[in-house]
Amino acid sequence: MSIYDIEPVDFTNLVTYPLAERKSKVSAADLAQPPKDDATMREFFDRLPNILAVKELRTAAVAVRTARERGKAVIVGLGGHVIKCGLAPVLIDLMRRGYFTAFALNGSGTIHDFEIGLVGATSEDVDATLGSGTFGGAEETGRGINEAYALARREGIGIGEALGKMLTELAPPFVEQSLLAQAYAGRVPVTAHVAVGTDITHIHPTADGANIGAASYHDFKLLCGVVKGIDDGGVYVNFGSAVILPEVFLKAVTTLRNMGHRLEHFTTVNFDFIQHYRPLTNVVRRPVAGGSGRGIALTGHHELMIPLFAAAILSLD
Repeated sequence: MSIYDIEPVDFTNLVTYPLAERKSKVSAADLAQPPKDDATMREFFDRLPNILAVKELRTAAVAVRTARERGKAVIVGLGGHVIKCGLAPVLIDLMRRGYFTAFALNGSGTIHDFEIGLVGATSEDVDATLGSGTFGGAEETGRGINEAYALARREGIGIGEALGKMLTELAPPFVEQSLLAQAYAGRVPVTAHVAVGTDITHIHPTADGANIGAASYHDFKLLCGVVKGIDDGGVYVNFGSAVILPEVFLKAVTTLRNMGHRLEHFTTVNFDFIQHYRPLTNVVRRPVAGGSGRGIALTGHHELMIPLFAAAILSLD
C-alpha cells in the first residue's frame, strides 16, 4: 500500500485510433536500401534513406541545378578549413561545370589556397611553432599576399582577382590546384573579406593596412554586385565560415535591399561540422525570413560533406 495521497491515473478510458489512419513522417518507401556492388553515383543516392539530412542534401543539390538551369547565381562562401581539407579541386570542378558562379573567401582561405598554388603545401603546425614565436613567419606567404594587396589597390581591383592574377603570372608547379588561379582563368569572381589582425600576413614587415582595407572593401562592394544574382531562384552556400562570411553576406543582403534591389525567393545553405550561431542566424534564417526563400543547415565534416554534395549535384544528370 502506497503512502502517497495521490493515486496513479487509470488509462482505461484513453481514446486510441487505428495506426493506418495516423499521418506518419516515415514510410517503407523512405527506407534505405543496402548499397550495390559497383553502383553508379545516381544508384548510391537513390538507395539512401529519404529522411532528414538526406532530404535536405537532395533539396540543396536540386536548388543548385535549378538555379543554373534558370541562369541564376550560385555563390559559395568558404572558410580556410575547407581549403586545408583538400577540397579546392572539387570546387574547381563544379565551377568549370558551371554550377558555382562566384566564391567569397575569408583571409585564411586566401592564404591556404595561395600556399597550395605556390608550393603545393599548407597548414602550419601552430602548436610546434607558437612557443618559439616563429608561427606565421613564412616569407613567401607574407610577402606574396601583401604584394597582392598592393597590386589590388594600385589597379582598383579586389584581393581575389589580384591573387588569381599573381598566381597565374607566376605559373608555379601547383597552380592547377589553386581555386584563386583557376577562377581567375575562368573569369569567375572571387572576393576576399579580411579582418585586420586575424591572418599571418598581417604580421609580415610588408603589411600595409591601407592596402588591406582598400582591397577588402572593394571585394565587399563586388560581392554586393554578385549577390544581386541570387534573386528569384539563386543559391548562397556557406562552407565552414563561422563568423566573417555570414556577417559579410548579411550586410550585402541588407545593402541591396536598402538600395531598392529585389532580393527574394532564393535558397541559403550552411555546411559545417558544428552549427554555429552566426551561420544559422545570418545565412539560414534571417536572409530568407518572411517568405523570402528557404534556408538549409547540414552538419558534417567538410572532407566528407562537400564531396558528397558535389556528387549529389552531379547525380541529378
